Amino acid sequence: MNTPIGYEPLTPHASPLTATAKIFVAGHRGLVGSAVERRLRAEGYTNLVLRTRKELDLLDYAAVAAFFERERPEVVIDAAARVGGIHANNTYPADFIRDNLFVQNNLIDNAWRFGARKLVFLGSSCIYPKHAPQPMKEEHLLTGPLEPTNEWYAIAKIAGIKMCQAYRKQHGFDAISLMPTNLYGPGDNFNLESSHVLPALIRKFHEAKLAGASAVTVWGTGTPRREFLHVDDMAAATVFLAANYSDSEIVNVGVGEDVSIRELAELVRDAVGFTGELEFDTTKPDGTPRKLLDVTRLHGLGWKASIPLAEGIRSTYDWFLQHQADFRT
Repeated sequence: MNTPIGYEPLTPHASPLTATAKIFVAGHRGLVGSAVERRLRAEGYTNLVLRTRKELDLLDYAAVAAFFERERPEVVIDAAARVGGIHANNTYPADFIRDNLFVQNNLIDNAWRFGARKLVFLGSSCIYPKHAPQPMKEEHLLTGPLEPTNEWYAIAKIAGIKMCQAYRKQHGFDAISLMPTNLYGPGDNFNLESSHVLPALIRKFHEAKLAGASAVTVWGTGTPRREFLHVDDMAAATVFLAANYSDSEIVNVGVGEDVSIRELAELVRDAVGFTGELEFDTTKPDGTPRKLLDVTRLHGLGWKASIPLAEGIRSTYDWFLQHQADFRT
């Protein structure tokens, strides 16, 4: 098929994100997808198409094609992905590369084929080389080896970026790619086996506080530096860029500031109210030494993050307390 059904190329100044546009948020029950849904509704977008995993298996090309043929969404926001921390990436590398490739391929191809006017692909800062210059600029992509502990996920996301660029180049499809830094907030994964560092620390400090423990053990040396963006800020940036950005170049989405893992642990300890000590297990991997995004392009487009890290951690802990019955495992 050379021409997608119902596709009309955008004029340079036309945004498909209108008040009545039919918007499909893939992965709307996840950390990012749920925040995007909240943001869209808050901004008055009500014509949303949402499907749970049981209702639509994004790994199934035929099912995804049938869905797009039936619903014909005008805007697609791809917030669906298999995600996890160092342990999960190291343990299930085949699952991470396979599932993410299948999901993004199915969404991008069928969004184009069935006339979507915009697709927003959400990648990750882990696409950049392990020893990329800091802060990492968009042009640092594919300039060096990846971090081995998450290369499977990173390669899948790089493939998604290139697929968006290829469909734009060959078909004129308005697909944009956003690269968020480390995200956290309401709806996060607090399972200690598969979570990222910030929610894992929240749960560990909370359980240590309840147990009256004298110390909490943190993986690694505590020296690596990480940047953290509240998921509600990420959602705001996603909606803003969906409406205002159309180009093949990727856009970093972050705050432009980072903290050490030790500093992060201290912030979480304060938010939780744990009074014990920190201990660092140096036999565990640190991962990439530093991951800080250059957000010059994002700021130049007119958007900046607004939620300070300490405030975001406190509100995330409050959310955790309200939902902790869901985190028994």
